[in-house]
Amino acid sequence: MNSLSLLCHATMKPTCRILNRCRNSAFFGFPQPATRLHGLTKTGNSSSCCVNFEQNCQYHANPFRISGFGGVFDDARKASQVPSWSPGQSGIISRSYSAGVGTASRGVSVIASLASRFRNLSTSIETRVNDNNFEKIYVQGGINVKPLVERIDKDENIVREEESRIEVGDGKRSESLNEATVVTSEREYSDIEKGAWRLLRDSVVTYCGNPVGTVAANDPGDKQLLNYDQVFIRDFVPSALAFLLKGEGEIVRNFLLHTLQLQSWEKTVDCYSPGQGLMPASFKVRTVPLDGNKTEEVLDPDFGESAIGRVAPVDSGLWWIILLRAYGKITGDYGLQERVDVQTGLKMILNLCLTDGFDMFPSLLVTDGSCMIDRRMGIHGHPLEIQALFYSALRCSREMLAVNDGSKNLVRAINNRLSALSFHIREYYWVDMKKMNEIYRYKTEEYSTEATNKFNIYPDQIPLWLMDWIPEEGGYFIGNLQPAHMDFRFFTLGNLWSIVSSLGTPKQNDAVLNLIEAKWDDLVGHMPLKISYPALEFEEWRIITGSDPKNTPWSYHNGGSWPTLLWQFTLACIKMGRIELAQKAAALAEKRLRSDRWPEYYDTRTGKFIGKQARLYQTWTIAGFLTTKMLLENPEKAALLFWDEDYELLEICVCALSKSGRKKCSRGAAKSQILV
Repeated sequence: MNSLSLLCHATMKPTCRILNRCRNSAFFGFPQPATRLHGLTKTGNSSSCCVNFEQNCQYHANPFRISGFGGVFDDARKASQVPSWSPGQSGIISRSYSAGVGTASRGVSVIASLASRFRNLSTSIETRVNDNNFEKIYVQGGINVKPLVERIDKDENIVREEESRIEVGDGKRSESLNEATVVTSEREYSDIEKGAWRLLRDSVVTYCGNPVGTVAANDPGDKQLLNYDQVFIRDFVPSALAFLLKGEGEIVRNFLLHTLQLQSWEKTVDCYSPGQGLMPASFKVRTVPLDGNKTEEVLDPDFGESAIGRVAPVDSGLWWIILLRAYGKITGDYGLQERVDVQTGLKMILNLCLTDGFDMFPSLLVTDGSCMIDRRMGIHGHPLEIQALFYSALRCSREMLAVNDGSKNLVRAINNRLSALSFHIREYYWVDMKKMNEIYRYKTEEYSTEATNKFNIYPDQIPLWLMDWIPEEGGYFIGNLQPAHMDFRFFTLGNLWSIVSSLGTPKQNDAVLNLIEAKWDDLVGHMPLKISYPALEFEEWRIITGSDPKNTPWSYHNGGSWPTLLWQFTLACIKMGRIELAQKAAALAEKRLRSDRWPEYYDTRTGKFIGKQARLYQTWTIAGFLTTKMLLENPEKAALLFWDEDYELLEICVCALSKSGRKKCSRGAAKSQILV
């Protein structure tokens, strides 16, 4: 049997590479296709993935090293008991793709082994230290075949195959039936959707013939690519959701596993390495020439050492966790979450985020440019976007983390942080007309545990624009909070994810949408949605941005309009029962996006002009639109992606104030705002 194998020496050396060799042979009897376009080969009326067997594929290690994980994986194996592979459990999954890009048919034909065994298959990768054996990850995959990745000792025989046919309409894996047929209704896509799907598929990046992500932008007229030809973790999320909602989970699974492997590499900038567990901001598939007219594909990650400003991507790990949960919820493939290597990577991200420090607050302390706003914009400290994603990732982890003796302390730390963070954001980040009046009358320089103005905020910090701007029936979470500093700007992504994750109370979440509706012309205008409002101008722009020529007023991160925020707005609206707002915004975007060639962002106060430095055919603009359309068509799918209020978290408090007698715990303030 021909196979695609990933080989790695068990004794990890400083320059060890994980090698994925693609053999020069037909795969399962299929001849090599003659032509290839972005990893997809068209034959007749069908398009399928094609493997380039002339290439040796391996992870590019220089200048990084793979850190030793013997102890980590030993602990993970104890924490998660994953069933091992046994003969007779082999299966081949064959996915047949529809004839044309953007076709109406959603049927997916899957040839698999007994479906009831899907979640029981072992997908663990065991690291052996000081062992002369090789570890082999055996991949049964190829043309129209979804790979199952399993560890097989070198002296084991290749397992036999047993097949049964299952028709799965929405792409989900059956977990309880040996045979099942699920049929979904067919819908004719509009021309703009067909074109968007074609563009999204053209942006797919393949590694050793398998799809692993989408490039940030695929503009044929762009002569200065910079890093827009790379696969970004945050940018891929809307692409992943679009594929998942369409029933195509293979690319998402591959993406999650490959980025997980990159996480273990040692990262160094000027002889200093950040904490273990950091996820890369992006990666690129490079083709490197070898001797004998051969080439190899390598994955080259960027952990921030090449980024503008050399900022570590704090949000990458948080987005990865959120996507991991979404993959399981939509596909039903919870076995991926249960893998030992996935559980280990999840714990590493959590340990990095939950590390004790000097901070007095439960919010994450980060530098400027560590999230979607990746340039200097005055968000250093405790920006709302990071806190909302952090809270979402903690709630995801609470669902996915295997609870056992080895993880009990981590689970306890997650629960404590969730409780403290939700109270902190709800109590101190929230502003509405009532709260504004309280701040306006604050007393300062209070030295007491009973102080009302805990952060010593000076009332003169309230900007003049805000007094007339905030509506009577609305409110929002401010952008940042630090001692003697409140950033009153409205940051859309942080507020939307506060709704999606239930970081805010139901009353607060509804008030955020009330504000967006009341200030539609300011926050939506001609193109949804403003990334921040208002823009920094004049002397404030010069001081805070350093006179950044890309972040000029009402452009890019400084008040620009970003269509990719549309799918997150749609998710929040569906959750709060305000779907008409999402439909209104989607209709606005649909009028212009195709004719404007899917730009990255729009400029001016109302989003009228295409951004002066915006890349065209921006992938997350395209994917965000498609995800929005599918969520609006099937609102019930949105329930898989958001969280309701968790009342248990409100009962958790570890402050021990009642024991000390110094002060009464104010945790009840958060509970008092809940609308049942």
